[in-house]
Amino acid sequence: MRTSHIFCPLPVRRGLTAFAILIASAAAPPVAAQTDTQAEAEAIVLRPLSFFKVNDLDFGDIVPSASAGTVRIHPDGSRSRTGGVTLAGDGGEPARFAGLGGFNRQVNISLGSNSIWITGPGTRMRVRNFEIGSTPTAILSTSPTRFRITSPLGNYNFPVGATLEVGANQAPGEYSGTFSITLNYL
Repeated sequence: MRTSHIFCPLPVRRGLTAFAILIASAAAPPVAAQTDTQAEAEAIVLRPLSFFKVNDLDFGDIVPSASAGTVRIHPDGSRSRTGGVTLAGDGGEPARFAGLGGFNRQVNISLGSNSIWITGPGTRMRVRNFEIGSTPTAILSTSPTRFRITSPLGNYNFPVGATLEVGANQAPGEYSGTFSITLNYL
């Protein structure tokens, strides 16, 4: 019986091995990447005769000028201006509140103050003429305004708009402040 031997020098064998590894990795199916991320889940559990803020009052983006002016967010979400203010973009929305009472129950709603100041990098600006979304709309004040809960489940929500006084040459930046709403269930 005869045997046959093939002589292959060591450097050639190393090159063939490296070539075989390269081919094997290219032919292998891609490994799927796996990543994880997290999200939040929230719930608000109401007790009877309570309410909460759904979203804040936002006047949107505005461009001041050498003249003072105003920006008004109406309870229906529309936005208007007067004087030397330009409205930029589609932003802006009324504050929105929601709550739980009882069907046909009357509720008095009032403000902590008829106007507030919001502050930022420039001169503070006044927010006034808070207006609740109702039919017809009503200007809120420190004196209560009464409404009736008409939902058979006792749940309700309402928007609140207001008017912002923008100063001449108002400094750019973000301005904020707080206002309070009080509800008394009758």
